[in-house]
Amino acid sequence: MSACPVCPVCPAAPTAPQISVFEQVDFGSLPGWNDGEQAAAWSALLASCQALRWREAWRGPCAKVAQLQSPGDAEARRTLEQNFVPWRLSNPDGSLDGLFTGYYEPVLRGSRNRKPPYLYPLYAPPDDLLTIDLAAVNPDLRNLRLRGRLEGKKVVPYYTRAEIARGAAAVAGKEIVWVDDPVEAFFLQVQGSGRIQLDTGETVRLGFADQNGYPFQSIGRYLVDHGELKLGETSMQAIKSWVAANPKRLQELLDQNPSFVFFRELPAGGSDKGPIGALGVPLTPGRSLAVDPRFIPLGAPVFVTTTFPASATPLSRVMLAQDTGGAIRNPVRGDFFWGSGPEAGALAGKMRQAGRMWVLLPKGYTPSQP
Repeated sequence: MSACPVCPVCPAAPTAPQISVFEQVDFGSLPGWNDGEQAAAWSALLASCQALRWREAWRGPCAKVAQLQSPGDAEARRTLEQNFVPWRLSNPDGSLDGLFTGYYEPVLRGSRNRKPPYLYPLYAPPDDLLTIDLAAVNPDLRNLRLRGRLEGKKVVPYYTRAEIARGAAAVAGKEIVWVDDPVEAFFLQVQGSGRIQLDTGETVRLGFADQNGYPFQSIGRYLVDHGELKLGETSMQAIKSWVAANPKRLQELLDQNPSFVFFRELPAGGSDKGPIGALGVPLTPGRSLAVDPRFIPLGAPVFVTTTFPASATPLSRVMLAQDTGGAIRNPVRGDFFWGSGPEAGALAGKMRQAGRMWVLLPKGYTPSQP
């Protein structure tokens, strides 16, 4: 069909209004800003500045931050107000509220060798997994990477989780460790990092290495859609309880998420240090936030107002954008890092709260609309 010619009788195509993701505001408009909590974020802010201090826009603010090692709330608040400007974030549809979830660093039991009960492998990336960076073709696609494999002379999608489970992928020999629980292994992939307590007494730390290219699909949503769980009752704990009651349907459930994560072994580090996030610094429990880096610069302070997991208790605090996640897609979207172990897992598994976000950027730094 030919294109409509330019003429008076051809109506112009409607143009969707451009919604600005960012709106500059003042600190007085941030609800709960004067109630404290800034000082508790300072060690995480210092960690961010270790990664950002060489960048021109951040050099001055980070130098001021580094002058204070253990400030009180008033001093921390004053330093932030003197060096940063808050920008309120909106979603592309203009809404201000977004979703906040939680994640943590699981602790699993495992072995370097396959033997009962350690029968479920965690893999390093297979040799046939290709990562295609499209920024070399088009700079506008700098945040888009494709995963695939070669089939003859063609690049085709990599194997799904179900196909990997059936042995289609070349993962033999890529096992890092074997663990004793397939459900915990699945949730370790969802979290992206964790610790493995080996049968030798050694502790191994694993971090995200790569992914098979498929978007994350919620297995909790699958259970709701099939009437197995009620909407709002899809916490990690509820899913584990369902699996315990339906062990023969475990693989059916896991296969609903085609995404599959591969790991790398990390330096053990201290037990008080969190895993390394996308910024390249250790995550701080309760202060590190996974964000969508298309909208929020990694390392930036973010002021968040939401509620505690499965609660109406207000939660307002300064956090640091130090990580990313495959399911974290939108300006007003955050994933709280709660720490390591069962208590952190309980908080993370219950968190699905509404809230708002403001990114704090150095004075003179204007964010660009994606």
